Amino acid sequence: MTLPPVPRPEPLPRPVVDSHCHLDIDRSEDEPALPLADALAEAAAVNVTEVVHVGCDLAAARQAVAWARENPQVHAAVSLHPTEAAVLAASGADALPAALDTIADLARDPAVVAVGETGLDHYWTPDPEGRAAQEISFRAHIRMARRLGKTLVIHDRDAHSDVIRVLEDEGPPPRVVFHCFSGDAAMARHCVRSGWFVSLAGPLTFRNAEPLRQAAAAAVEEGGLSHVLVETDAPYLTPHPHRGRANAPALLPLTVRMLAEVAGRPLEEVCDATRDATHRAFALT
Repeated sequence: MTLPPVPRPEPLPRPVVDSHCHLDIDRSEDEPALPLADALAEAAAVNVTEVVHVGCDLAAARQAVAWARENPQVHAAVSLHPTEAAVLAASGADALPAALDTIADLARDPAVVAVGETGLDHYWTPDPEGRAAQEISFRAHIRMARRLGKTLVIHDRDAHSDVIRVLEDEGPPPRVVFHCFSGDAAMARHCVRSGWFVSLAGPLTFRNAEPLRQAAAAAVEEGGLSHVLVETDAPYLTPHPHRGRANAPALLPLTVRMLAEVAGRPLEEVCDATRDATHRAFALT
């Protein structure tokens, strides 16, 4: 049985950008993904006027490019998710290199603004072989982003020090976004000092997320709002008070309002600053 929709939050006073979402993924049988036009219309109704739609395997990456070509408010990012890289590597010697070649071909499309999400996931991939494959893929994505002049979007789960080690060893491209930032205050400061962007998602609103709120405050203290983005990671990481339900760009105002509270800044300023930062992070005009 399809669940009733989550109530739409109060609209934001200024336009913002959802810097990371997956609009083609069903949260569950009870909460299937909305048709793209409906998801975009619901978002626009609360002043979320653009989205960065992320494809994390070959099929999803192709879908992301197609949607971005057809919809000016959609910007595409393409990649092999770290867990996908581990699966491909385990399926045969040629599978991961061939898939990386396909992602590189897709990333050349003008509708693609970023390479990612890529990185390391030590939570879902505990085995050494899988983690080694993730690092190979991560390094390939870093080089791809640098070669193509695209933004690099990083997935980092329980792998903070290794992600930074690989990134700094390879030499990052000019624009780097830490999607769904989950590091501590020291890491947030390091990212901002390095010129990288930290993107904050629904967990910022969770009752047990005081360390993340401290990290967000540290990022703002280090560089103002110049390197802070907001995202949903829809259909995942739904903000409080709707945690457990399917997320959507239309719920982004809940995270933006929490960021304004954490930063101690007017809501209008946070909207304008995060929108400007997202445009710089992805070289959007």
